[in-house]
Amino acid sequence: MSELAMNRPREDYGFFGPGSPSWKIWAAPTALIGFQRSVVLEHFDPFLAAAVADMSGIYSDPAGRLDRTLAYFLTVATADGRTALALSDHLMTVHAQATGIEPITGTRYSANNPASQLWIHVTGWHSVLKCYEMYGPGPLSAVEEQRYWEECVIAAELQTCKASDVPQSRDEVREYFAEVRPRLCTSERANRAMHYLLRTPRAQGKTKFATFSRLVAPATIATLPGWMRTMGGFDQPALLDKAIAPAVRAAVRVGSSPKNMTTALKVIAPMTGKVLERHLRDEQPLDPRVVTPAEIRERFPRGTMVPQAV
Repeated sequence: MSELAMNRPREDYGFFGPGSPSWKIWAAPTALIGFQRSVVLEHFDPFLAAAVADMSGIYSDPAGRLDRTLAYFLTVATADGRTALALSDHLMTVHAQATGIEPITGTRYSANNPASQLWIHVTGWHSVLKCYEMYGPGPLSAVEEQRYWEECVIAAELQTCKASDVPQSRDEVREYFAEVRPRLCTSERANRAMHYLLRTPRAQGKTKFATFSRLVAPATIATLPGWMRTMGGFDQPALLDKAIAPAVRAAVRVGSSPKNMTTALKVIAPMTGKVLERHLRDEQPLDPRVVTPAEIRERFPRGTMVPQAV
């Protein structure tokens, strides 16, 4: 998020608002685990794997690249409408430059392709919920979960995928994964990226970020189904799955205080830390209501919104 946006008064409650499942789940410490999970899963889409490999951002600046992406998701979930939409538009502009030839199929890829954007969106929102359930407070109520998936559909309006294609329940998420599974695959470049994100080398990434990725990796892997572990080549013993859960839950309880969360993020992901810090201020917006992406687009046409740094 740009300094200009950070210093501007909050205009509204954004797309979800106080008491929403999105505010609760995306601002929880378990979102860090969920985020590692989602960026690893992105690479099962061969077109996204090609885009990441060709851009090579995760290798030149893994901490910065992932910090900016997590800051985007947290901004969409918690910031006011204009800030979230401006950041989304900027990100789509950046992604428009990520085009090339996917080497497995020989077809052209684009990071803004609706099918790839849908995979990013669904794996992101599903992953943070999964980790919240496993390592945080536990499952949402039936009413909260239904609202969460409704909010997931709203957030998809900020990307190139069709909102009508976004799953609207856990059952529909399962159906989506079953539908896309035959199209998922791995490759040498995808495997390199997934293992790099799970256990970032200390020599290539910032030492603190590299340490964090390695500490979180067993918890991330423990949330994945067997077929994903096998395909990605990063399976681990079931005993480790069982042993890691209580330790992670204890760490999450310690890290759940606002002070501990913001302190940790300033070290691991400083841009995300700034977004969370502002969210936790709980400042009264100029217009204390929830807005829609369509409303914000009408009020602030493209080019008139606050410029963002991603």
